[in-house]
Amino acid sequence: MSKKSDHAPGRPALELSGSIWFRSGDQDWGSQKRMALLEAIDQAGSITAAAKKVGLSYKGAWDAVDTMNNLAGEPLVLRSTGGQRGGGATLTPRAKALLATFRALNAEHERFMARLASVSRQAPDNLELIQHMMIQTSARNKLAGTVQRIKVGAVNDEITLKLNDDTAIVASISSESTAELGLCVGKRALAFIKASSVIVGLPGGDTRLSARNQLAGRIVRIVEGAVNTEVSIALRGGQVLTAMLSRDSALSLELREEQPAYAIFKASSVMLGVLD
Repeated sequence: MSKKSDHAPGRPALELSGSIWFRSGDQDWGSQKRMALLEAIDQAGSITAAAKKVGLSYKGAWDAVDTMNNLAGEPLVLRSTGGQRGGGATLTPRAKALLATFRALNAEHERFMARLASVSRQAPDNLELIQHMMIQTSARNKLAGTVQRIKVGAVNDEITLKLNDDTAIVASISSESTAELGLCVGKRALAFIKASSVIVGLPGGDTRLSARNQLAGRIVRIVEGAVNTEVSIALRGGQVLTAMLSRDSALSLELREEQPAYAIFKASSVMLGVLD
């Protein structure tokens, strides 16, 4: 639902839009668009059909599912393979309960947006400033976790972020950034990792790497392009990390879905942000 605010001559109209988010504790699970995707998956039993219904590409739908599963800390969508229809997708009980709560909250949210629109008309300049202050990251991989340890250095600090009982990652950031973000043990934080910073490794051999983060998992999706190939690796804790590598590299590795693999990236490649 959206309402346009009043504006002065020559000033572009500002549109106040709102989308409801579901939060459990400190974790944001998804926007209205993602809730619509979950509902479509529940109705269609297929990622492909659900993506078409909500206006997403197949790849975009899976990216949204991976993000929701990662931030929820547990699977919300399960995929199945085989069968007469070649497999499909189903919601977990947690996801169905989430949808039921979302529908109830959405009705109240629409009434709230109607009242908020009337307030925005009184201060269009402030609304525009708030709009400019909203920043989104281009990093492909977004993970939520809790600061488990901070190793203070002379210039940079080493932050260990626990994603769940099975998985933790290490970030190297400046001591100034640690202070500015207010990081401390027990604080919730977000980690952002570009797909181009993630290396795909395969088990076996005696190759040694200096990268601090070497996370075991299995390949769940391969998207081939003319030049690059995207490889998504599901970690033991359920999170999915996507790597971007050259098509030639992917072919030489003979990668395939369900194959064991490692997601490897340097601590300096991890950007951190706080939830509050």
